[in-house]
Amino acid sequence: MSKYSECISVVLVEPQSPGNIGMVCRAMKNMGLSRLRLVGGCDRFHPDSLKFAVAARDLLEKAEIFSDLPSALADCTLTAGTTRRHGKYRQEILAPQQIADVFRAQVRPDCTAAIVFGREDSGLTTDELALCRWHATIPAAEEYGSLNLSQAVLIFCYELCRDPETAQDSRKFPLATSGEMESMFGQMDTCLQKIGFLNEQNPAHVMRSLRRIFFRAELDSRDVAILRGMLTQIDWASSGFDGRKRA
Repeated sequence: MSKYSECISVVLVEPQSPGNIGMVCRAMKNMGLSRLRLVGGCDRFHPDSLKFAVAARDLLEKAEIFSDLPSALADCTLTAGTTRRHGKYRQEILAPQQIADVFRAQVRPDCTAAIVFGREDSGLTTDELALCRWHATIPAAEEYGSLNLSQAVLIFCYELCRDPETAQDSRKFPLATSGEMESMFGQMDTCLQKIGFLNEQNPAHVMRSLRRIFFRAELDSRDVAILRGMLTQIDWASSGFDGRKRA
């Protein structure tokens, strides 16, 4: 079991089946993980949850409850959202082993990492995936690629907790938290709309690409502070700009 397993949280977004919550707890405990975060969804203390959790009921009892995904990830520096669908905004999708390698290489005892799972019937939305630094999927048969929620959690937990002797991250500063990144993206969105860089009809289109660029850059808190200072200066310098490009 990895010595950093206590840093890793499993996040379930609006789980629909109480039994699945219980089985997720069992899968987590099998692999040595104990931090469960729930974003809405069904009753975690439903009889089916307790039944299928078996000896992992303690994970149900100490699960952290959040009203939305941004707040569930706010203190996290390493975040991976799971999906089985590919598309325009779902690129650079890693396999469970690759996500585990990334986490093991960068996780620190004082940081929080999260692997995020969506609803059983529809998964995570594009906007929810955009909150995550990396995207991940489990390669499966094309004719039937949908896994049960607890099965998917078990596969990721296994990969995250095997091979404990992995080199520690050599970065001088830890990665910026999700909350710091989201604050920067919010300021960036406002600033870029003000100077007419984003299409006011669909600003999210370019912002999603900018998110991927800055997530790949692996910014730390100092990097974010510098970029936010730059955005503040741009906002001040463009105070008289009417939004129209000049010839």
